[in-house]
Order: sequence, then C-alpha cells, then structure tokens
Amino acid sequence: MVDVQGTVADGFEPVRDAFAANFARHGERGAAFVLYRDGEKVVDLWGGAKAADGDGPGDAGASGGDAGASGGAEASGNAGAAKASGDDGADGASEGSADDGASGASGGGGGREPWTQDTAQVVRSVTKGVAAAVPLLLHQRGQLDLDGRVSTYWPEFKAGGKERVLVRHLLAHRTGVPVLDTPLTPAEAIDGVSGPLAVAAQRPVWEPGTAHGYHAQTYSWLLSELVRRVTGRTIGRWIAEEIARPLGLALWLGLPEEQRGRVGRIAAVEAPAAPAAQGPRLRPKRSVAEAYQNPESLTRRAFAAITPLPDENDPAYLAAELPASGGVATAEALARFYAALIGPLPSARTARSGGRLFAPATLTMARTEESAGPDQVLVVGTRFGLGYMLHGPACPMLGPGSFGHPGRGGSLAFADPEARIGFAYVTNGMRRGVTADPRAQALVRAVRTSLAALEA
Repeated sequence: MVDVQGTVADGFEPVRDAFAANFARHGERGAAFVLYRDGEKVVDLWGGAKAADGDGPGDAGASGGDAGASGGAEASGNAGAAKASGDDGADGASEGSADDGASGASGGGGGREPWTQDTAQVVRSVTKGVAAAVPLLLHQRGQLDLDGRVSTYWPEFKAGGKERVLVRHLLAHRTGVPVLDTPLTPAEAIDGVSGPLAVAAQRPVWEPGTAHGYHAQTYSWLLSELVRRVTGRTIGRWIAEEIARPLGLALWLGLPEEQRGRVGRIAAVEAPAAPAAQGPRLRPKRSVAEAYQNPESLTRRAFAAITPLPDENDPAYLAAELPASGGVATAEALARFYAALIGPLPSARTARSGGRLFAPATLTMARTEESAGPDQVLVVGTRFGLGYMLHGPACPMLGPGSFGHPGRGGSLAFADPEARIGFAYVTNGMRRGVTADPRAQALVRAVRTSLAALEA
C-alpha cells in the first residue's frame, strides 16, 4: 500500500480518499495533487515513486511524448461522457493507437526514491495553459493585439497563405498548421530556430479561421516565436520573470540545471484490467482509431511533428523551451498559478493586483469559447477559449466555467472562477489518452463532492 503524504483542510477528506484510491484502483505510480480555494491552499497530497519506471503499483513501460501517436476517442458517440468499465471517469480523448513511442533512459529521479512534496514533473500539454497566459497578459498590458495579424509581429509568418491569420486564431487552434510537411528531429525541435522557420514556411491544411484542430506540437513554435517577436525575450524567460518568480512558483519552461535533481521520470503505464464483473472496457470509436493508425491523417501527422519521438526524460529536452509540451512543475505551482489567474494570493511576492494575474476582462476572454465542435486533429468534439481548453465532454473539469489544460497521459490543471479554485494533478505514470484521465476525473469528482458538502 502506498503511503499518501500531505494535508487536507476540514471538509476535503474525500479528496484524500480519491487520491489514495488512484494507487489501489488505477495503477498510479507517483503523483501529487494540490487544490487552492479563495487563494489559500486547502489540499496538498503526494505519494508513490519519483520514477514511474521504478518500484510502485502496476506495470510500467517506456514513455511516449505528446509527439507520440496519441489519440482522441469517442465512446458511443460521446467523447468522455460515458464511464469506461473499471475506470471511474470519462475517457475523453483517449488513445487510438498501440504505438506510445519511447522516452529513453536518461533523466532525474531514481528508481526507488519516493515522490516528495518538492518533486517536479514534466507535465506535457498542461504546459499550454501556463504558456497561454503570456499573450493574454501582453494584451492586458497593451503590448499585443489579439485581433491583429500574426504577420504584423512576425512578417515571415505570412508565407504560404497565412497572411490573414490572427493572434486569436493561433491561441484557439484555428491557424491551420497543426502538421509539418517535413517533421523536425528532436534536436531541431529544441534548437529555437528550426521550429519557427518550419511553421512560418508551412502552408495551412485548412483556411485559417474556418475550422479548428489541436496544434499538439506546432503550438510550441507558433507561440514561442510570437512572444519573442513582441517582447524580445524567450517565452521561458518571460514566464520566469513575470509569473514564476513573483508568485514563488516551482515552475519552469526551460529547466535550470540546478533543478534537475528534483524532477521525476515519466514512463508509460498500462491501465489495470477491469474486474470481470464490470464487463469489457469501452473501445475507441472506429473513425477515431483509424485516424490514429493512418500515417497520412492529420491526427498522426500532428503528433509526429517531431520524429522520432523525443526522450522526455533527457536533460536537454527538459532544458528546452517548448510551450506545447515541455514545462516542468510541481502540482503546488500549477494550482497556485491557476488560483492567481482568477483571484489574489495573500502570500504572493508581488504588489501587482495582490498577486492576481488576470484582470476581469482578460479572464472573460480566456474562457470565452473561440472553437467548438469536431476537432480536425483529435477527431472528437473539443472546446477552446484563448489558449485554454474549456469544460466539456472531451475534457471534463469542475463545471461550465472551468478552463485549463490536460496533458497527454494524465496530468490536469485548471481554474474555476465560480468555485474559486485552482486545481492541479500531476502524475509520472503516462496512460493512453489525451484528456479525461480516470485518475484526474476521480479527483475532480471528489473536489465537487467536498465543495457541495461545504456549501450545503
């Protein structure tokens, strides 16, 4: 049995129970969960092994990045709305391919070392939610026009028919460049030059602004170059100087060498078999499964924009600034970040708005629907605001006003302004699926139960 560490405030005991049950029922390897409410931390839990391929419950294997052949699956036509047998949550955009890729053997945490309160983890596409705050804050400060053309700031980007792409299109996955005709190698993906050149030259696969599709990897180079052109700083440096340091966050886009020892190792893990009495698991809808198996589909090509798959445990990868997938953070940092988006933090080391990041108008823009319906890449229906996934069947969060971002494999972080919470679940055990991981969903339900009881 895993020894769960940490604290919960009165009334949040169901969250501790759900977190512990993830190890017993869902094969959790190592994880942490933190919840902020009204700017104060009310749940802080951690447990398991620092390395997912070390000792711990369940079987672990090689890990694949967000660049892998991950997928989106609808169960019975409703992405994520149905329960999969043996799993306590919606499947959401789940895996349609048997190819996870491999992450390699280099990296931080040791095999038997326990996860501690200070353990940080690469959080894959949860990074997108942190990175999305940068253009929104630049807009809030009058430095970036969301309705301006990307080519106004980045003239080379207009090549190939992209001259009318707006900044808001980029944030809402409407740019039309989720794929690269010539994928980048792992070395090119992190060199800071090849990625921006590639997306600037790429011809869109749909007319920009007319449809949406998840820019799984190309989001890194689209956003990082836009921020560099506007500010003269890399996006990792901007996050460090304007967000992480003022708020005291253990969060990095571009991991410093001196922080490498606190980072755990991710690895792929298989979901435990469902008890026989519960029947078979739901399988991906045929069209979704086929999309992930077809090497010519936008789905496979989007996730293969970096080929071969990068080693996400490699120090060089962790030191790179890939805002689509390469952020490293603790659960505490992510929950605190989302709490700061929606309200003041009494303990923040900044006088600006009492630690609050988003002005009310910016918060409204972040979670106003910009894209909805069939996703050209994930195939299932998805919803996006400006840089953030929104609550819905494909990515269930706490409620209709929630906004945030999942990471392929399991991690999830979001805010809910109506409930006044910042939520962050971080895991090193990468299961198949892009959204609606059953471990994260068990925690969402426990938080909902706790809040309902407290407010009754």
